[in-house]
Amino acid sequence: MPRKFIKRFMPNHDLIKRQKALKIFGNVLYNPNLWCLNRRSAAGAFAVGLFMAFVPLPSQMIMAAGLAILFGVNLPLSIALVWITNPITMPVIFYLAYKLGTVVLNMPPQHFHFELSWEFLREQFDTICLPLVVGSGICAVVASIIGYFGILGLWRYSVVRSWQKRQAKLAKNLPKNGHQG
Repeated sequence: MPRKFIKRFMPNHDLIKRQKALKIFGNVLYNPNLWCLNRRSAAGAFAVGLFMAFVPLPSQMIMAAGLAILFGVNLPLSIALVWITNPITMPVIFYLAYKLGTVVLNMPPQHFHFELSWEFLREQFDTICLPLVVGSGICAVVASIIGYFGILGLWRYSVVRSWQKRQAKLAKNLPKNGHQG
């Protein structure tokens, strides 16, 4: 079942509640609905987490937590999914988002040498900002829609398969003539 699979990768609830950055949400973090894992909360968490993963800002986790609280979806899963864009994957993902933005905006891609510095961002802001934001926005929306409906579909498939196995097991245990006794 998806619940068992997802729970293996979810961060510890107490660890998340103790995060200093999340203290801004106060007692809202103690809402039990943010910690339960069901079809709706998992699908919503995938939508929130995948959307925020493509937002090119450094405070993705805090924004994902805020959206998870706002929509009442699983908080740990929303925060964990933001880490799809991590220091290793981030340059590739945001470069591809930038390229998508240039295609959508019909702009020629600018050649630049990426550096992780404020100077680079300040100098290249006008050049890369609009295509990056547009491309990231498109990726965020598409990823969140795919994540939401993908989890709903996988969850439904898992439940149907579980019921089918249970029915097959019951049918196997019934006597051949259909009578018990």
